[in-house]
Parts: sequence; structure tokens; C-alpha cells
Amino acid sequence: MKEKDNGFVYTVEQFADLQLLRYRVPGFDELSLRQKTLVYYLSQAALEGRDILFDQNGKYNLQIRRLLEAVYTDYEGERTTDEFRAFEVYLKRVWFSNGIYHHYACDKFVPDFSEGYFRQLVDSLDESRLPLEEGETKEAMCGKLFPVMFDPSVMSKRVNQADGEDLVQTSAANYYEGVTQQEAEAFYAAQKEPGNDKPVMFGMNSRLVKENGRLKEEVWKAGGMYGSAIEKITGWLEKAETVAENDSQRKVIRLLIEFYQTGDLHTFDEYSIEWLKDTESHVDFVNGFIESYGDPLGMKASWESIVNFKDLEATRRTETISSNAQWFEDHSPADVRFRKEKVAGVSAKVITAAILGGDLYPSTAIGINLPNSNWIRSVHGSKSVTIGNLIDAYNKAARGNGFREEFVYGEDEKALLDKYADLTDNLHTDLHECLGHGSGKLLPGVDPDALKAYGSTVEEARADLFGLYFLPDAKLVELKLTPDTEAYKAEYYSYMMNGLMTQLVRIEPGCNVEEAHMRNRQLIARWALEHGASARVVELVKRDGKTYVKINDYPALRDLFGRLLAEIQRIKSEGDFEAARVLVEKYGVRVDKELHEEVLARYRRLHLAPYKGFVNPVYRATTDSENKIVDVSVDYTEGYAEQMLRYSREYSNL
Repeated sequence: MKEKDNGFVYTVEQFADLQLLRYRVPGFDELSLRQKTLVYYLSQAALEGRDILFDQNGKYNLQIRRLLEAVYTDYEGERTTDEFRAFEVYLKRVWFSNGIYHHYACDKFVPDFSEGYFRQLVDSLDESRLPLEEGETKEAMCGKLFPVMFDPSVMSKRVNQADGEDLVQTSAANYYEGVTQQEAEAFYAAQKEPGNDKPVMFGMNSRLVKENGRLKEEVWKAGGMYGSAIEKITGWLEKAETVAENDSQRKVIRLLIEFYQTGDLHTFDEYSIEWLKDTESHVDFVNGFIESYGDPLGMKASWESIVNFKDLEATRRTETISSNAQWFEDHSPADVRFRKEKVAGVSAKVITAAILGGDLYPSTAIGINLPNSNWIRSVHGSKSVTIGNLIDAYNKAARGNGFREEFVYGEDEKALLDKYADLTDNLHTDLHECLGHGSGKLLPGVDPDALKAYGSTVEEARADLFGLYFLPDAKLVELKLTPDTEAYKAEYYSYMMNGLMTQLVRIEPGCNVEEAHMRNRQLIARWALEHGASARVVELVKRDGKTYVKINDYPALRDLFGRLLAEIQRIKSEGDFEAARVLVEKYGVRVDKELHEEVLARYRRLHLAPYKGFVNPVYRATTDSENKIVDVSVDYTEGYAEQMLRYSREYSNL
């Protein structure tokens, strides 16, 4: 199905478990020339870091991608065979995942074509077209890369979260080399200063390696690791600085450039604070080493970027939420010891994404809350965004796909979802990002990294539960955020159905849940199912041989969410690692095999893709005789393979 909206086609193509969509950038034509130029420069900076993420996701990813692309563009043989079509799908998956590991599940996806066939493709190319490293022969390259690509036992997981294993040595992410988990944890623990209430996020922008028996960091900065890409990024940032909207934004850009040039984490904190303070600029952006989900220890940050501008009408909703942040904090079910006495500087807005880059492309978040530094959030607050045009694209592309008809229990639940789901889903995202991540506090002396590998799951559960708990509150009706006291039930049903059942379509048979957001959702749903079982608050029921989620008592479910939120906040505030480990391992990790098989079979019959991502629009600058930009236009016609190959030609910096 190709969903259209005023002639705009949202769907691009579908393969494996992936679907590619387009997103519109409404309001771009109404921006001033200065703002359009700023978006253009920042968009270029957002694309220049693409190779960084490929390398972070695995040290062989860039060479593998370049080898695959050389075959794709240069192979002159038969392209209609099953094996060549399987090769095309594999390359498209590598592009989508920024490497050979599934972007969400972190498992290596093994090609559906043989090693022998691929060797024939490689042998058919002129050797000058192969991405050989200096002094490397074709035989050596194939001997190095083929086991990584074809042997399931070699570097099998990008991020391993299995309890009891050395998470560093069993993860293929390129953040450590020759280092054990114990050594890495000890290295960074030794850098922390007891009593320092403004600690930097040690290790955030570096690779930790062992050389001659000594540990050292390879810092990602100009002149250091990833320097050639970072210098391209800063070149565009310097251009962006010349057309910044105001002095505050100019200072933000200047500090980010300084951080990229020096690698100084104190400068990054200074930049983060200034970025927080800039709430007036219409155009905004994220560019840098941000989220730590790709590091098994939750410290090192993947490179990402998004350029955006404010959706003024929709932002009124998030501004209402953030302006009442203290009320929500005061009425949290968490123990008063773990609540903030004074909520600092929560700013929130709905944005229109203009370009996605790095770890936000092609697959992306729909909401962002930054910065990640605990002390900055505590003292200066946070900036939260909901990405309105991406949510709209998801919704438009999903209409009429049969999913609800297959998995929703009954007509009452379908009517709830039809009436309220878009509204309450957006609102839950807003509450999660605007308030959830910024709520609560660590007790004095608690290490922000105390929860280690479980920290990301606990943090996402905390934010989700905060939103779930407050969705039914009369305060939301009073603030005109929900139309009535029934609306929240749509999100409750959707959330429990997803956490208990339908997100399982993203898990391969026989595998456990690995990704932090998925662990969070299953943890919440399974915990509520178990703790409400005696009163039959929520049930998994069978009808016509199919399993459905049935919620019998919505107010009681809210009470359960409140109880779990209180415990999750306690774990976070006290840094209770063992309680976090037990909670996540018991509820968030293991999969019910029989239910999993059923859900997969039902989903397959719908011919849907469980994962979605986006093709970016193309921005074209028109210049005059003096090379000055006189206009910037946006084009939506570029195809997926066309875009990926162009990015590899124009933004291949490592």
C-alpha cells in the first residue's frame, strides 16, 4: 500500500524486516533565507559524520560497506538471480543498520547468499575498485572480512547484555580493543573525583585500547581519531555560525566547534548548558556523541545528528506540560526523598525534522530529551522535543495495514484506539521526554553510572512509567491536554499489547530481548501482568486459537504503574545495582517461546515490516555569481539506494 497525502507518497520500499518511508518538511518554504541557509549548512554537517557511526558499530563495517558497494555498482554479470537479489537485500540492510549488525536487536545478520558466490562477484571486479587497505592484497582482505560476514560465531553481537558474561569482550562494537570489562570499569572508576558534584561523562568521546600492557584513550576529535570526518563537520558548523539566528545560538555553535577541536569534556558540558539556555532560536540541531546504548557499559556515545525547526502550533502542547513540571514532580508516586524540590528549566517543543544523520538515520527516535549529564539536568534542566513530522509520517503510512484488526482484542478497544490513539501516543511521548527523563534525583554521593549495563533500561522504564502514571490524571483534562477521562485507556491498551506481545515481532526465534527500550517495555508490561494477576487487572486470553491482551481494570493498572515507578525511581536514586539487575533479568529479558511463535506467524500473514526508517529529503542551494546562497529548495524524490550511494560518494571521510 502506498499511502498518499495531497500527492505525497510516504512509502518507498520494503525488504527483510524493514520498511523505508519519506517524511515531509512542512513549513520549510516559510523560513527566511537566513534560516534556510542555516538549515542547509547544519544539514551538511549532519551528513559528514556518517562514517563515524559505521566504524563505531564495528571496526570492519566501513571496508565491508565499500566492498559491497563496489560490487553493487560495478558487477557486470547477471543481476536477476536469487543470490544476487539476496546480495542486494544484504547491502540494503547494511546501509540501514550502519553496519552488519541489526540496528535494534544487535545480532549480526548473516547473508542469504554463499561465501563462494560472493567471492565470484569480488573476483569479477577490477582490483583497483576494491577497498584495499595500504599494502593489503585481495586475498588478505577476503580472508579478513569473509569470516566476519559469513561465520555466525565470529563477532556475533554488536552489543551483548547477557548477565554474567564479559560484556566488553563479547561485544563487537568498536569502543574497546584488547580490554576486559573489569579493566574498563576500573579505568573509568579511577578517574572519578569523590565529592565532585559536576562530573563530566568520562569516556564519552573516546575508544579505550590496550597498548604494550597499558590502557589509553583514543579521543574522537580534530587531529585525533575520526579527525578527518570531524574537520568536515566543523567546517560546515563554521559556515552555520555566520548565519546563526542570534548571539545565543552563535555561542552554542562556537562551543561545539571548540569541543570537536579539543575533545575536552568540560567544554562539552559548557556547550550543553548553552544549548539548553537557547530556547528562542527557531532552528535548532543536535550534532555529536550523544547516546550510549551502543556501548555495553553505557558510557561511550554514538555519533548522531538532527536538524530541525519549531512547530509553533504543536509546541503549545509541550509548553503546557513543561510549564507545569513542578506540579507533576510534586505529585509523583515516588518517595519524597527521591523527588526534586525544585524542577529546573524544563523546556519542551514539538519540532519538524529537516534532516537525520548518524545514529538517528535511517531509523530514528520520535522524541529526544537532552543533555544526558545528570548534574546538568539537575542544576540547569533539560530540553525535550517531540518530532511531529516523523510521527505523522509513521501514522499516515500505517493506515489500513490490518495490524489492529489482527491483534486488538475487541471492538471496544478498537474504538478507543481509533478515537484517541494518535493523541495519547503523542502525549505519552511528550510526558516521557518533557518530564519523565527530567524527573527525580540521585541521592548525594550516588554514582550516575552505578546501574552499569542496566542503566539505560531503568532510565527508559522510569520515563515511560512517569508518562503512563500521569496520562489518566484529571490534571491533563484540566490543562486541556486530553479531552476526557477515557482517552488514556487507548495508550494503556496499546502499551500493554506492545510490551506483552506485538513488540516480539522484532525478536528472532530463540533469542532474548536485548535492546534497552524493548527490555523496558516488556519489564513494565510483564511486571504489571504478574502483580495484577490475582485481581485479573490484565490478562492474556485465548480466542479462536489466538492470544489477546485484555485489560479488565484500567484504574488498577494505573496504580500498578505508580507502584513500579516508585520502585524504579528508588533504584535509580539509590544506585541499587542488584535490584536493577534482578528486575530487568526477571521481567525484561526472557521471551515466552510459544507466544513468540504465535505472534510471528500472525504478523507474517500481514506482510508488514516491524522496523521502519526514513529516506532524507535533499536540500539544494542556489547561488549567485559571487557564490552567495540566494535560495534553498527541498526535494523528496531521491530513492533509497540512490541516496545511500550518494552519501557514500560525497560524505565518505574515514
